[in-house]
Amino acid sequence: MDDRTELSEFLKSRRARLRPGDVGLRDYGGLRRVMGLRREELAQVAGVSLAHYTRLEQGKADSVSDDVLAAIGTALRLNPDEVTYLHAIARPPQACVQAASQATPGLRYLLESFVMTPALLVGRHTQIVGWNDLAVAVFGDFPALPQERRTLSHLLFTEPFLRDLHRTGWERAAREHVAHLRVLLGRYRGDAGLAAHLDEMRELSADFARMWGERSVARIRNRTYVLNHPLVGELTLYGELIALPDEPSCCGLDLFAAEPGSPSEQALRELAQKA
Repeated sequence: MDDRTELSEFLKSRRARLRPGDVGLRDYGGLRRVMGLRREELAQVAGVSLAHYTRLEQGKADSVSDDVLAAIGTALRLNPDEVTYLHAIARPPQACVQAASQATPGLRYLLESFVMTPALLVGRHTQIVGWNDLAVAVFGDFPALPQERRTLSHLLFTEPFLRDLHRTGWERAAREHVAHLRVLLGRYRGDAGLAAHLDEMRELSADFARMWGERSVARIRNRTYVLNHPLVGELTLYGELIALPDEPSCCGLDLFAAEPGSPSEQALRELAQKA
């Protein structure tokens, strides 16, 4: 993935979202030749020269300062995750330590200790590094997949059983996943495994390619899934992705819980007994 192209296309996509009225400029109406703000309008709002912004949008970020990036991020109305991503892709990538993804004994024991909590250990490019039995009972027999396809991306975009599990919530879950992958791309720049994973997913799935082309950036935090489980019916789970900063090969521990006393908690108990 070319860094200059990514910076250029990201800025263009964010400029295209805005209208003059969104940034306090007068909109004279009529047909505009460009979608969103013009370059000169964005430069004006950011307080930078048109030449300076044009170079940046061409992917030439070698001399841009943090202050200029911050001003452009504010002018583009970027969210905090998008601002972090902009700063990441505007800088040369640092040396990225290539670490093998594996669950330490402590993490394996921790996963197994979650009796009522489906739990996954997720790697840098969403590979499922570790799991407990309840996660398999809820999300399907993903351990049976070849290791190279045992990723959250593959499950969401190439495995029909997970799309059926999410039902009408699949589109939202898929978009959240793709937006989070772009966060990982900014965080782990230079990671060959992540770059190869993104290339593969764009080839494998037209849906993935479409969503990736939208260039959404948003870190997964908490979310709610309403699943259609084949054994226990409707299952509402609340997910939390817990960062593991001291595990260089992993991006987080993904945990899911049901509301105490709810039918979904009872359904988890039933699945836990069968697992």
